[in-house]
Amino acid sequence: MKKYYYSILAVAAIIIAVVVFYPHTNINPYFTSDKTNSDQTSSQSIQITPQMLTENGSPPFTAPTSSANLAITPQMLTENGSPLLGDPNAKITIVEWGDYQCTYCHLFHQNTKDQILQEYVNSGKANFIFRDFPLNGPDSVVAAEASYCAGDQNKYWQYHDELYNNWGGERTGWINQKSLDKFATNISLDLSTFDKCISDHKYVQKVMNNQKFGQQIGIDGTPSFVIFSGQKILKVVGAQPTSVFEQVLNSI
Repeated sequence: MKKYYYSILAVAAIIIAVVVFYPHTNINPYFTSDKTNSDQTSSQSIQITPQMLTENGSPPFTAPTSSANLAITPQMLTENGSPLLGDPNAKITIVEWGDYQCTYCHLFHQNTKDQILQEYVNSGKANFIFRDFPLNGPDSVVAAEASYCAGDQNKYWQYHDELYNNWGGERTGWINQKSLDKFATNISLDLSTFDKCISDHKYVQKVMNNQKFGQQIGIDGTPSFVIFSGQKILKVVGAQPTSVFEQVLNSI
């Protein structure tokens, strides 16, 4: 009996130690992340004070999932990404972190993106930016580099769409020099200029910096979306239906 009593005390002490000394985390029943491609939903918001809105002409905020507690501004979210789609002065900005081999990124592109662009971006309510998060290895990095090489010829988004429209799965080898050249030809790029850009790895550091920054602010699955406007920032994870994005976009 005495041994049983001491065992209970020992377990209780361990529980107390864990509760008191283990680092606290924000627990949100709607937040999930799996370090890979995700079809789950996540949303978080941060209230920004009026005083914060006056600093540098824009509202700084702290990403809630950043292990480094990195203070960031909207400019930091957008400055190294794709060319901006939509009105630069739109009230809402949507930033997607994606991988060109990612299954759920492909599903978002096929099923949801066009409707969001039509309803919110083309109407002037929001703008849209893509940032790279190449989870699926070197081929994803090369595909991202190729999109920026196409951007040198003012056809970033056309090439971006070519990649997703010709998606061939995850780590199946469909991203190679032959296929990248085919996509370039489809949108009438100058092939020699395009190939030199890729062979020189002109944009590899940009791609890797995008992934590193995403990790710093808590991006760990693709596609992930950071949607912000004024005093609110919301995070959505996964190839959610249009209705989920509409709910988020209409709430800020």
